[in-house]
Amino acid sequence: MKHKKKFPIIAMLLVVFMTGCSKDQTANSTAAAQAPAASASAMSVAYQMKTASLPVVNLGVAGNFAILSKSGITDVYKSAITGDIGASPITGAAILVSCAEVTGSIYTVNAAGPLPCRLINASRLTTAVSNMQTAYTDAAGRLNPNFLNLGAGNIGGKTLTPGLYKFTSAVVIPTNITIAGSANDVWIFQIAGTLSMSSAVKVTLSGGAQAKNIFWQTSGAVTLGTTSHFEGIILGQTGINLKTGASINGRLLAQTAVTLQMNTVVQPQ
Repeated sequence: MKHKKKFPIIAMLLVVFMTGCSKDQTANSTAAAQAPAASASAMSVAYQMKTASLPVVNLGVAGNFAILSKSGITDVYKSAITGDIGASPITGAAILVSCAEVTGSIYTVNAAGPLPCRLINASRLTTAVSNMQTAYTDAAGRLNPNFLNLGAGNIGGKTLTPGLYKFTSAVVIPTNITIAGSANDVWIFQIAGTLSMSSAVKVTLSGGAQAKNIFWQTSGAVTLGTTSHFEGIILGQTGINLKTGASINGRLLAQTAVTLQMNTVVQPQ
C-alpha cells in the first residue's frame, strides 16, 4: 500500500519538473532570439546619441548673410540672391552686384557700394566677418569624426547620414549625392583641400534634412560647376566660385572673394 501511494506523488513531481524545464527552455530561446535585435537596437541608439550630440556651428551675425566676403563679390549679370550680402574690410567698390539682383540688403563699409540700395554699416560687417572666422575655426576644430576620408575624397553617388566628416585632402562631387536625416540632424564636413562639384550635379536633401544644419568647412577653393545645385553653408578660407547657372540653398561665407556667374543664391530658412 505504501508503494502504491508513492507512485502518484513521484509522477506528479516529474510532471512539475518537466514543465519547469520546458518553460526555462522557452524563455532562453526567446531571449536568444531577441538578443540580436536588442543588440542592433542598442547600436542604433548609440549612433543616434553620438550624432545627435553634434551641435550646430554658431554663425553669429554672419548667419544673417547669404553672401559674406572679405575681398569682394564679383558677378556676371544677372544673378538672383535672396538674403543680405556684404563685404569687409574691402571697400564697397569691390561689391559688383547690382541692387536689382538682391532681395535683401547690400552692406558696405563706405559709400562706394552699389547705388541706390547700399547700406553703410562698417561695424555690423566687422562683427559678421569676425563671427564668420570664429565659425570656421569651430567647424575645423571638431574632434572624433564619424567618417574619415570617405571614398578617398570622392563622395559622388553617396547618401550621407548625419555626423562629422573629415577629409585630409580634396573632395570631389562628380555625380549626384543625397544628404539624408531629420530636421534636427547636423552635418559638418572638414575639408583640408579644395571642394569641386561637377557641372549639372545636384545635392538633394531627404528625410527632413535642412540646409541650415549642413556645414562645409573648406581650406581650399570651392568650385560649383555649371548648372549644379548645392545645399548647405560654405565656410571657405579661400575663394568660393560659382560657374554659370549654378545654384545654392545655403550661404557663401568666404574669407577671400566670392565669384558669381548668373547664379541663384537663397539663404536657408
